Amino acid sequence: MPVPHDIAAETALWNTFAESAFKDDAEPAFCWTQYAGHGPGPELLGAPASVLEVGCGTGRALAHLALSGVEARGIDLSPVMVRKSTEKWAHTGAEFVCGEVLGVLRDDTRTYDAVFSIFGAAWFTDPSRLFPLVREHLTPGGRFVFSQPPAIPGAYGPQGMYKGGFAGKAQFTYRYSYKPAVWERHLLRAGFTTATARVVDAPTPGHIGTLIVSAEA
Repeated sequence: MPVPHDIAAETALWNTFAESAFKDDAEPAFCWTQYAGHGPGPELLGAPASVLEVGCGTGRALAHLALSGVEARGIDLSPVMVRKSTEKWAHTGAEFVCGEVLGVLRDDTRTYDAVFSIFGAAWFTDPSRLFPLVREHLTPGGRFVFSQPPAIPGAYGPQGMYKGGFAGKAQFTYRYSYKPAVWERHLLRAGFTTATARVVDAPTPGHIGTLIVSAEA
């Protein structure tokens, strides 16, 4: 059964996060993992002329791609995040759009050579609703790539997540966690021709790895 996402409440949560997420000295950077300088880079996207990032956050990855000549567009739920990203990275040519990802994609008539998500909307959106829309917005042979923490063993499907600290106002959202093989099945059901999910080990043994999932239209 679908979980009851409260978009207004989730927007407030991400606005709160946005207030502390931006660093004055931040530089454009692209990294799939939570460990700077570790793991693969944008080569997983192929050689796209256009990209869409769903849940673009601070915009550093889009800025990196835009500076290399890629037409780069991003969607984020938080108006605070989009405003700050635009102020920070507009000079790179990257475009930032505010909205709920499913609604924006339903109204978007563009197609892209690659769609990606780094700990973003692919982690926080029901894949049965998101993946078919992503597939519709990819050019033939285009790639969809996303990363997030791997599922905790035994904890699969939608998982509730409170804003950190477990104290204060009850701000929460839902994230989605599955075994790699289940992610692959979700993508194939959505119409992708290929799908591969793997966990990249952390640079320190025993630390949390990174799930990286790739599919081709």
